[in-house]
Amino acid sequence: MRRTLLLFPLALAACQAPEMGEWGRSAENALRASVFLPPRQDGLAPARYEPPSGVLEEAEAEVTDGPTLLVTEGRRRRVMRMIQGNGEQRMWRSDDGFVLATDGARVVATAGNPTSLAATRFDSPDPLDDVTALAERPAAARRLVDIVPASRDPGRMRFGVALECRLRAERVPEGLFVEERCGGGARFVNRYWADPETGAVWRSEQWVGTDGRPVTIEVVSPPAN
Repeated sequence: MRRTLLLFPLALAACQAPEMGEWGRSAENALRASVFLPPRQDGLAPARYEPPSGVLEEAEAEVTDGPTLLVTEGRRRRVMRMIQGNGEQRMWRSDDGFVLATDGARVVATAGNPTSLAATRFDSPDPLDDVTALAERPAAARRLVDIVPASRDPGRMRFGVALECRLRAERVPEGLFVEERCGGGARFVNRYWADPETGAVWRSEQWVGTDGRPVTIEVVSPPAN
């Protein structure tokens, strides 16, 4: 059984401290979460999407060095650089102060948006840790999620949102397509595209708040293993 806690103040501090050393030490045992996305209606894999190659604008590429993500939310594009890493647990920050914490392919905490992922507790290992196994059989996971607004208004905080989730994968022309559907305290779908041999996720659509917009994450330059 894996149990994880992510505290919003730690993620918030990441927006203000680029070095992130203290956060990283505090977060070594604090990275796992799920995220919200409205359910898809057709149940089919999306059309082919090629792994990112030259996805950055020329001006963005000139200032990019090291592990990099391209994060798109609505019409906003953010180039995010890795500022802290401990194995699969990583922290990413954009120039405008938006922060993502990830564990593997999964977003596990955010800061810098009106609503942030604050904490989660897993009752079992995350099936996304073994994407290739999902192609053979679906898996289930249960977790609790806390959501906190930037205003810290107690009336808008949501603690202990119980989620019952199922993940499945299918082979598509570009590799493996993973769909994660959850119900319970919230309904959502996350989507991941992965290498069929290694299971490495190179694109995902995940929800990181409650205002209705998914975030698309593309791995432009992956961290070294």
